[in-house]
Order: sequence, then C-alpha cells, then structure tokens
Amino acid sequence: MARAGLGGSWRCVFANDFDPRKAAAYSANWGGEELCVGDVAALTTAHLPGSVDLAWASFPCQDLSLAGNGAGLRGERSGTFWPFWKLILQLKQEGRSPRLIALENVCGTLHSHDGGDFAAIGNALSDAGYRFGAVVIDAVDFLPQSRPRLFIIGVLGDLQIPQNLTSSSPDPKWHPERLMKAFGKLSGSEAAKWVWWALPMPPKRQTTFADLIEDNPSGVKWHTAEETRRLLDMMSKINLEKVEKAKKIGRPVVGGIYKRIRRDKAGCKAQRAEARFDDVAGCLRTPAGGSSRQSILVVNGDNLRSRLLSPREAARLMGLPEEYELPAKYNEAYHVAGDGVAAPVVRFLAAHIFEPVLAAFTQAKKKVA
Repeated sequence: MARAGLGGSWRCVFANDFDPRKAAAYSANWGGEELCVGDVAALTTAHLPGSVDLAWASFPCQDLSLAGNGAGLRGERSGTFWPFWKLILQLKQEGRSPRLIALENVCGTLHSHDGGDFAAIGNALSDAGYRFGAVVIDAVDFLPQSRPRLFIIGVLGDLQIPQNLTSSSPDPKWHPERLMKAFGKLSGSEAAKWVWWALPMPPKRQTTFADLIEDNPSGVKWHTAEETRRLLDMMSKINLEKVEKAKKIGRPVVGGIYKRIRRDKAGCKAQRAEARFDDVAGCLRTPAGGSSRQSILVVNGDNLRSRLLSPREAARLMGLPEEYELPAKYNEAYHVAGDGVAAPVVRFLAAHIFEPVLAAFTQAKKKVA
C-alpha cells in the first residue's frame, strides 16, 4: 500500500514481506519481480540493488501497540526493526545510504518503554547521519476511517531540506502532546538532528463511511433478523442509545461495530458490541479472531441490517482503487487491508516531503554539474 500511495512516478526496486498472504497480494497487483518473501533478518545488501531515494519500513506493530505485551523493540515481531536497520548501516558502509527513510508504526511507539523505543529509533537515525522528524497522521483526514499512525522521516545529512518543509516550532495538528513527550526523551545529540516537519492542512474529506458501503457486497452476507437482534442484545445501554439516536436522523446511517470483552458491574467478563455512528469506521485490524473483524449496522429508521464489513469495503477504507486485487478468502483479504498503511497518507507525505526534498537534491546536482 506504500507503493500504491507513492504512485506511478516512483519505481520500486526491492520489496520484502514475511507474510505469504501479503506477498501474494503484492504479486497479484505489481508483478512481484522485485519481491523477496522471507525474514528480513535473512537479507543481505546483496539483495538490495543500487542506491535508492527512499527506504520505507512498516515494521510489525504487535509489541508496540496498546494491546500488545509491552515488549516493544525487544519483542520478536516489532524487534524486526533492528534487522532492517542493520541493512541500512551496511548500505552506509558501502556508500549506498538511502536518501530518505520513512518508518511507519502505531502511536504506541511513542510511549513504549516510557519513550525509550522512540529514542532508540532516533539514536539509530542520528548515528547513521540522518536528520529526522516525526508526525502523527490520522487517515480520517483523507478516508472515513479512524487510523492514527506515527511516521518518522529521516533525510540523509548532506541533502538540503527546503526551508518551507520545516518549522521552528511544532504544529499541534501533526505533533500532538504524546509526540512532544517522546521528543522530550531524546538526548541532546538526537534532538540536535531533529526537524519539525511543516505539512499543510489536508483538503476537507468528501466521503463518509456510508459512501463506501454496498447493498450487495461480495464475500459476505447480510445477517438474519435474529443475528442482528443478538448483536443488539450484546450492546450496553449507552450503545443502544446510539442506535436509537441514529434511527431519528432521517436518512440511512452506517455504524461500525466491534465486539470487545468488558467487565460487568459484578466484575465478570462479557462480550459486548460497541458502536459508533459518526460517519467514520473504526480502525481496521488484522482478523486474529471474531472480535478483530469490524461489523456494520445500517440504520434506516426502524429498519436495521447488520453484517461483517466486506473485503472490498475494507480496501476502500484504506484508499485502494477498485481494481486492486484482493485475496479470495475473506480473512486473508481483510488481513491485507487491516495490516496496511492508508495509501492517501503515503501520497500526502510524498507530495509534501519526499518529492520536494528529492527535487531540491536533483536541482543541486545540476548546479554542481
């Protein structure tokens, strides 16, 4: 999805993923000649061709997320950042450092180990000769999905960063309090390499959750009336009040529903259905279990219909085009979408940071020549 977001003016020369499902989806859409399927720790710089403008890494989030075990960058999954970084350091020794590095992960990265993991990434970038900064971007600015993510962007030290791309101070839109706290944990040498990325306000989003929902979806079926009733029975009083309020809006409304385990007043665990009716879907996740898959409830007056979110609807919530090929199996298609990066966010970063930095680099080379 990073490739989809970058667009046709970019050429991918190497791609890697450990997951065969995502690798199959990549191959179906891009051909996959440059794709290497396997553990990043098994790669060497011999696999990596030439010198590149951008190295993008969306390393696993499980050990950094709020739902994780707190292992952070020491964990087996999120710790795959370090084998990736070993390759970057080896490229540096060979005189092939990527001009730009983009790291994407959940916002839990900011407070993992009390900010220590974020500082460790900052130290890695700084020691490798990169100036760097970070922004938190929520996909909801571009798509009807709540999906805040952290993007750490490094620029090789000898590249000039155009003045209009940075600011002397943080912008609360892109640098929220949690990022500011993490920045405060950086050492003096790391902070000296820090830049405050200056991004424009995104255009007003034109789509709502309901705009992406189909009456006759592929891959899923509408629930029976009894199944919808059982879903409602799992709702708390607060969530049932949301449904009643949606009935009175006077137009069809789509609500996103996740099943969660909550404790009741007696302290006993019970599965609950929690809904939102703000024209925005909840954050897509990988379908590790039934609670990880998002359902929808369409409310049109007293007429209620429910079902799972379809794979194509999930792809739309990630900003993928209609022609993007998805795996045939439901869980595999949902996994590809839920474990991705929102394509329009990548395009936004490319347009307002990556491409201007690289254009300035190209112009500087022409002047020297």
